[in-house]
Amino acid sequence: MSTPAQPGPRSVARRQFLTRAGAGGLVIGLGAAAADGILAPAATAASFGFTSSGGFYTVTTGAGLVFKIRQSTGGMTSLNINGTELQPSGTNESHVESGLPSPTVSAQQTGNAIIITASTSTWYGSGTLHHYYVAVNGQNTVYMATHVASGAGELRWIQYLNRGILSTINAPSDVNGGTAIESTDIDLVNGQTRSKYYSNRQARNLTPRGVTGGGLGVYMAYGTRESSSGGPFFRDIEQQGTSASVEVYNYMWSGHNDTVAQRLGVLYGPYALMVAGASAPAAPDMSFMYGLGLAGATGSAQRGFVVGAAAGVASGATATVAFANSTAQYWCGTGTNGDFSSPAMKPGQYVQTLYQDELAVATRNVTVTAGATVGGQNIDSAWVTPASPVFRIGTWTGAPTNFKNWANLTTMHPSDTRMASWGPVTYTVGSSAVSDFPAYQWKEINNPTTVRFTLSSSQIAARTVRIGITAAYGGGRPQITVNSWTSPAPAASSQPSSRSLTIGTYRGNNALYTYNVPASALVVGVNTMAITVISGSAGLGGYLSPGISYDCVEMY
Repeated sequence: MSTPAQPGPRSVARRQFLTRAGAGGLVIGLGAAAADGILAPAATAASFGFTSSGGFYTVTTGAGLVFKIRQSTGGMTSLNINGTELQPSGTNESHVESGLPSPTVSAQQTGNAIIITASTSTWYGSGTLHHYYVAVNGQNTVYMATHVASGAGELRWIQYLNRGILSTINAPSDVNGGTAIESTDIDLVNGQTRSKYYSNRQARNLTPRGVTGGGLGVYMAYGTRESSSGGPFFRDIEQQGTSASVEVYNYMWSGHNDTVAQRLGVLYGPYALMVAGASAPAAPDMSFMYGLGLAGATGSAQRGFVVGAAAGVASGATATVAFANSTAQYWCGTGTNGDFSSPAMKPGQYVQTLYQDELAVATRNVTVTAGATVGGQNIDSAWVTPASPVFRIGTWTGAPTNFKNWANLTTMHPSDTRMASWGPVTYTVGSSAVSDFPAYQWKEINNPTTVRFTLSSSQIAARTVRIGITAAYGGGRPQITVNSWTSPAPAASSQPSSRSLTIGTYRGNNALYTYNVPASALVVGVNTMAITVISGSAGLGGYLSPGISYDCVEMY
């Protein structure tokens, strides 16, 4: 097992990662780490360095930012910019996970970097975790990384901030003044549902985001998601507002409808907490962190690349190529069919997946070698979409795109009054709009969904019905009845053991259900197909009864 950075002399190679440039104190690393360029240091800003006193390490960045780390817990107790305290008193200290049990905390200064290491061997009972804070001379940024050797459990950084100063927060995440309507984490605030689960972005879109007020802002730069899980389309908590504080998060693994187990023996990050002005700054270059001796760090020379071309994705869809194994995940977009080039990847064998929007349409294996580019890793869609269906409701995107309430799925609870009525719905092929078909269907809310379609005598033949789902809760799955014929009950799909449809995500494991409808079940004229959510589980009732999220429904 790797050990955390310890005090002591550093090598010449280490010093090459941290170079002082000019009187402004710009620090560059691998390539060139961008300076903050956000808050000018106060004229009387204290010089760069740290002290150990009264049970705290107090770090001064030399640009106006001062923060404190409690030596007994490894948590942050103060975040102060030019004399303004941004972390409220009377709340929990900011911390990784829910705080570290009995950590050993140490600090060192190496050239233009200060490294504080908090380590514990009792994370989740007997697991080992190292959390790192890094300050760079002249930057109002707290860089962080977290190495999890063992002891699987929820992993997050939570930053508590002073609501009296930083009052502008993402509204769907602000539960201040609310009353809980589901568990303790979904509230009703002035007639609107709010939760830390709402308005969170997909991992592929995680640019710096934060809270602001009084010309100040504190932002999270989420960094690489290579050690997280769930892939490019996964969402997790970013912010929460309460009466006591506002909170900025970096969730690295949670199990919140996560489809992949937590990765262990890896370094999560680097990521960064940035103190800036009212506009979100660009993410800093954090690659210098790989040269600081952090446990599990993989530098650029130890990484490789994959290049190739994607083909066969449907016209109008976005092509994404992703890579995943038990220690890392990566992705790159091609926009449409065409050439792709991966990010810098750790060595190993990966499953390479081609997505049509959010629908996986092909997989293959690829091996990445340190210091090399693996070329010719072309991947072609294996997905077949019949050209002349009897009907098709929606498109094969891997998401409930354009279905009823599509625009609100990730920003509010399905019970919210801003949602259109879920039904039950009767959809008439040829006259109903795609937006009339429900994005979600529950056993106790809007069962069944009915599809009416008309056949001519020449269309009477054995037919196939395909129903794609993007997630399911409580073992929910669709069974169909066409006129008087009922399909066998299908098996439940494999899904995460978590709430899904109520916590701002439609993503679980995509599943395809296929039904063979005999010609004898069909009639000339109007036909009726009922889609009923079934389950061997009763669930918890209402919106927590067994349910599904639709992708597409077709007969051909």
